[in-house]
Amino acid sequence: MNMLTETLHSTAKHCGAIDNLRVKNSMPQAAAMKRRHPLHDNRVTLYIGEVAASKTPIILDTLLGSCVAVCMYDPVLRAGAMNHILLPKCRTGDTNSRCGVHAMELLIDELMKLGGDRRRFVAKAFGGANVFPSIKMLLIGKENARFVREFLATEKIPLIGERLGGNHAVHVYFRADTGKATVQTVDGSRLPKIVMAETAYCKPHPADKPFGGEITIF
Repeated sequence: MNMLTETLHSTAKHCGAIDNLRVKNSMPQAAAMKRRHPLHDNRVTLYIGEVAASKTPIILDTLLGSCVAVCMYDPVLRAGAMNHILLPKCRTGDTNSRCGVHAMELLIDELMKLGGDRRRFVAKAFGGANVFPSIKMLLIGKENARFVREFLATEKIPLIGERLGGNHAVHVYFRADTGKATVQTVDGSRLPKIVMAETAYCKPHPADKPFGGEITIF
């Protein structure tokens, strides 16, 4: 894993239109949660339970506390995908995309639908931090990180870069066509928003009855 120090400027331009983009969420409010960043037509922000895949020059980004995001890449197709996992597992019968196995299967499926070959897939993983005061919430980040490592090992998908654990929330930016991931530590002012979102989504939902590129950390 290469770690380079680099500043990600909010005004940076990234060429290419957003086509061949797939964003999927099995939750009823997916349409409302799925959105492009208003200042960047080629940037798509993911929220809890969402999965996006693209083979054009697009940035996928997400904000993580105890949640985990896996960025998967096919270096031959030059296509990438990202998910946002809330919990390592959900209740029996719950197939929501906020849960570990379902989120990972959806991530693989969406990349394959673009023409990806899972035998070439490689991954990077982020999040799983201990940002909550309660012991119960501390365990979620740790379990999310362990789940992702074990799932990828079982599926024989190389985990070639990670920033899992720690005590700080992070904002991850993933360039789908190159596999480059940039990680920014989140300051304390944004933590309440993350805590509220992840705590709310931990409750049962009404509908519930080989990759090159670098990881830049700054």
